[in-house]
This record gives sequence, C-alpha cells and structure tokens, in this order.
Amino acid sequence: MKKLYFIFSVFSIYSCSTSSNERTFDSSKLPRMNQEQTEKIVEAFIMAEDGATIEIPSGFFELNTQLILDNKSNITIKGAGLGQTVLSFKNLKTGGEGIKLVGNNITIEDLTVEDAPGDGVKAQHTDGITFRRINVTWTNGDKSKNGTYAIYPVQCKNVMVDEVIASHSRDAGIYVGQSENIIVKNSLAFGNVAGIEIENCDNAEVFGNIVRDNTGGILVFNLPGLPKADGARTKIYNNDIIENNHENFATAIGEEPNGNTVTMIPPGSGVILLAAKEVEIYNNRILKNKTTGVAIASYQITGYPSDAPNWSPYTTDIYIHDNEYDRTKGFPDLSRELGQLISIYNAHGKARTQDIVYDGIWDESISSDIATNPMRICLSEKGMEELYFTRFDFSEGEDNIKAFSDVSPFQNCTIAVSTNVNAIAEM
Repeated sequence: MKKLYFIFSVFSIYSCSTSSNERTFDSSKLPRMNQEQTEKIVEAFIMAEDGATIEIPSGFFELNTQLILDNKSNITIKGAGLGQTVLSFKNLKTGGEGIKLVGNNITIEDLTVEDAPGDGVKAQHTDGITFRRINVTWTNGDKSKNGTYAIYPVQCKNVMVDEVIASHSRDAGIYVGQSENIIVKNSLAFGNVAGIEIENCDNAEVFGNIVRDNTGGILVFNLPGLPKADGARTKIYNNDIIENNHENFATAIGEEPNGNTVTMIPPGSGVILLAAKEVEIYNNRILKNKTTGVAIASYQITGYPSDAPNWSPYTTDIYIHDNEYDRTKGFPDLSRELGQLISIYNAHGKARTQDIVYDGIWDESISSDIATNPMRICLSEKGMEELYFTRFDFSEGEDNIKAFSDVSPFQNCTIAVSTNVNAIAEM
C-alpha cells in the first residue's frame, strides 16, 4: 500500500510532456527566492554542527555554489516536499555535485535537486546515509549535457534509498558504488541511461521500484581497478522493469580500462549482470524491453582489459526465478554491439527479442565443458520452455559465433544468496 500511495503522489506532482513515457517536474510555478534567502541555505550547510537539522522552506532556490557537509554526524536535511522545495544548480559554474555529503548518519529528504553540472546528490565515505522522498533531475534539452548520476552514494556503508525519483542522468539515475549494506526501494527511475545500478557492492536489496523508459533498467556490475574490488550478494525482487527502450545518450569518458561502460548498453535492456557475483532476481515484471529481458555477461564481452587484482571477470552464482516477461515490444536495438549480437545470432530466428541471454563465457580452469554449469547460472522461470533463451558460443572467434537455445544445463539448480539488511530497514 505504501508503494502505491507513493506512486500516486509522484504522478500528482508531474506534468505530462510530449511523450507518454516521459514526465518532467514543473517547478515554474514556485516562488523564486531572493539572494538573501538563498544565502541562508548555503550558510546553514557551512555552519551545521553535529546533530543539526537543516530545514529548507518551500520555494525555488537558484544556487551558484555547491552545498557541502564535510565530516558531520547525525544531520537531517529536510525540505518542505518534493514539489515544494527546489534547489537549482543551473548557475553553478565550478564543482561537480550539487550537494555533497560526507560523515555519519545523514538524512536528506523532501526536496528536489535540478540541473547539477555533475552529480545531483553525492554521499562519500559516509556510514549511515538515507535519501528519502527526494527528486533529482535535469531540464536540459540536450541530455548528453546532463549530469552523471542523480543519487550517488559511493564508498559508503548502510545506505537507504527510499521513495526517490531519479531522471535524465547521462549515466545512472540511482547509482550505488563500492558500498556495503544497501536498500533501494519504492523508487522511480526513468529517462536515464541506467535506471538503477549496483556496482562493486556487497549486501544489497533492490525492491518495490518502478524502472521504466531508461536505456537499461537495473544493472549489477563489478568493474576492475576500483578501490573496492568484487562485490557480491544482491537481491532484485518485486520491481516493475518496463519499456526500458530509451536511446543511449551516455558520452564516453576516455579510453581507460573501465571506459564509460554504460555507453555499451543497447536500448531495450531490462536487467544486465556484468561480472556480477551472487545475485538473485525474482518476482519482477520484466516487460516490453525490446532487446532482452535479462542479460548475463562476463566482463570479457566489453573488449576492455579484464585483469585486475582480487577481481574476477566472470558472472557467477546467479539465481533467476519466478519473473514475468513480455517480449512484444519489437526488435532488438542495433545501435550497440550487444543488440547486434542478439539480433543476428539469437537461437530463435533473426531479429528476435530475447527473454534471457547468456554470453556463455566461463572460467575454463574450473571445467572444460559449459554443460557442467561451471559459473553456477541457475534459471528456474515458470514456463521456461515458452521463453526465448539464448546462450552464445564465442570459442571459434567472431567469424563463427554460435547460439543455442538449450537451457537444460542451467536448470534444476538453485543458489542461496544471503543478504541481511535488517539494520538498514530501521533507518
């Protein structure tokens, strides 16, 4: 009931735009706050003592500086509501984030952040961070000029993301990176390149969210060369992952090993696992994503270097079960190599949307035969015989790619993914 109430409230403060799949927050009717009123907000962040509550009244605040909390504890930042308090960083010329938070036990709630030049709200090195009922978005016509992440906790512990709205990021709307003990729930991510991304994280649960009209819906990635290596133990359940067919407007950042991995995501990707470890995906509605519902991939498929200490490029220990699929949205996207691969080489005829694809790349030091299921990929969907499943075989090189529909090596098994987020649930 709480989720339905929140979704109703979200739509009540959004106005329709030219696309039925897009809704853009309209802050034009809010009173514009003067310079003195705006400077009080900046001062409140600078002068905040441990235990303080920073209350931001209703109105539209145009800021030309970042709002930063540096090494503070037990702080609450509270606006008057999603549609009442808007912090605009359109005039910010220096600095990346609109709001940056560092410390312990910090809550930010009931406000909107618009047009940060980099990330909307970033928390780093923070133990106990709650994002609740905040909206982060961009209003630029050219989405490639939008910021990178809307909600961005990185290198944090005990992360709660609850009832937030994240839209139009040129990377991920809700991104949790190199963190541990995480809940992302009851939130809406739309119009981003990636809706929700869990990257190099331990012990995460993602549930009760609506993820629609992104390029890719929900991602679980482990990338090499980061301060925190392999992450593990993620559960994704009870989400609506619907029509994530948005064009990919991410911009590449150099040619370093990690590149900007989301540039490779083809529109029409529901869930993507990349070098992921111990992931359970269940009770989701994965509907009308035109390329594939779920993609299971090793890091080698990116073509980037895949050697790094304390890190494995393989996706392992995956349990996918009891999800609902609908592949009736059209044909796979051809703007990215993965979409081309699925379109040309799938096991169900040319140019067919797939429900589940597996790149079939495995650690041959464990077994010489993929039929032994060495990476422990377990698929237990109801009506699996009616779903379109493709496993690829790259063993003979790009000139002789093969595709197989036989799912039997990956059935009749389960993986126990153990998460414990009870302490976070009380935040």
